[in-house]
Amino acid sequence: MKILIGVDGSASSLNAVRMVARLVDPTRDQVAVYFSPTELEKRLLGRSRRIIDGAAAALFDEACSLLPGGFAKPTEMIASSKSAAVGLLETAAGWRADLIVVGARGHGSVEQLLLGSVSRAVVHGANLPVLVVRGAPPADRGVKTLVCHHPASAAAVAALLGQLHWPDNTVGSVIGVTESMLAGPLPSWLEKTVRDPDTAAIANAWQQEHDKDVAEIGTQLDAFQKKLPKAFQAQAPILITGNPGEQILARAKQDSVDLIVVGRTPSDMLTRWLLGSTSEAVLTNAIASVLIIPVEKQATPA
Repeated sequence: MKILIGVDGSASSLNAVRMVARLVDPTRDQVAVYFSPTELEKRLLGRSRRIIDGAAAALFDEACSLLPGGFAKPTEMIASSKSAAVGLLETAAGWRADLIVVGARGHGSVEQLLLGSVSRAVVHGANLPVLVVRGAPPADRGVKTLVCHHPASAAAVAALLGQLHWPDNTVGSVIGVTESMLAGPLPSWLEKTVRDPDTAAIANAWQQEHDKDVAEIGTQLDAFQKKLPKAFQAQAPILITGNPGEQILARAKQDSVDLIVVGRTPSDMLTRWLLGSTSEAVLTNAIASVLIIPVEKQATPA
C-alpha cells in the first residue's frame, strides 16, 4: 500500500505521521512525505534558500523518525510549488498513492483541518481514501476504531481495511444505523391514538416496516463484519435506529473512539445525498480522526 502524508511542520501534521506509524506494515507498504516549500517560505519569510532547504530536510527527518524502521522501500520526500490542495492531489495521482493522510487542528469545522480551507478540496477532490487525523492515540494501547456500515460502501470499506495493518491490540467495532421513512419504533403519538381498526392497521404496518428494516440491516451487518480483518470481529456488531450521522458521532464519543471509518458518496444523486450528509456530518463534528473511503458506484453491497 502506498501512503502519502501531507506535513507542514505543525504538531497536527506530525500526529498524522504518528497515526500512520500505527497502521503501516514496513515490510510491504511504502510511505511518502509531502510538503509545500511555498508554505515553508511563508513561515520563514526573508530567510535564505539555504535555511529554507535546511528546514525542509529537518522536517523530513523528523517525520521519518516517527515512522517504524525496516521499510522495504525508503520513505520518500516529495515537494511541490503548487498550492497545498492541488499539490497533494496531483502528487497523489502521480505517485499513485492508495491513501492520503493529513492532520487536523481541533474539530467542529472542516475549515480547521491542517491545510486550512484547502482540506475540503482534498477530501472531496480525491478519488482515493483520505485519512484526517485529529491526534494520535497513546502508544501504550491499540487504536480504538469504529467502522460504519452502509450497503453502498461496504465493499469499498472492507477492501481498504484489509490492506491496512491492524496491530493485535486494535479495538475494532462495527456499527450499522437503520434509517427509513418509517424509521424507529412505533412513535408515541401514533401509539396513543390506536383506537379504531384503521389506525391500528397503520400502527401495525409501521412496526412491521421497522422490524423488517432492522432485520435486513442486521443480516448485512453480520456479513460485512465477517469480511473485515480479525481485529474487527471480536465484538458483536452495533445496530442502532436513527439518524446515521448523529448515532455514529454519539457512539464514537461514548466509546472514546480514536478513528471513525466511513464511506463517501457514490456518484448517483440520491445516494450522494443520503451518504454525503452522513460522511460530512462525521468529518465536520467528530472529535476522533476520520478515514473517508470513496464509494465506487459499481461496488457490490455486502
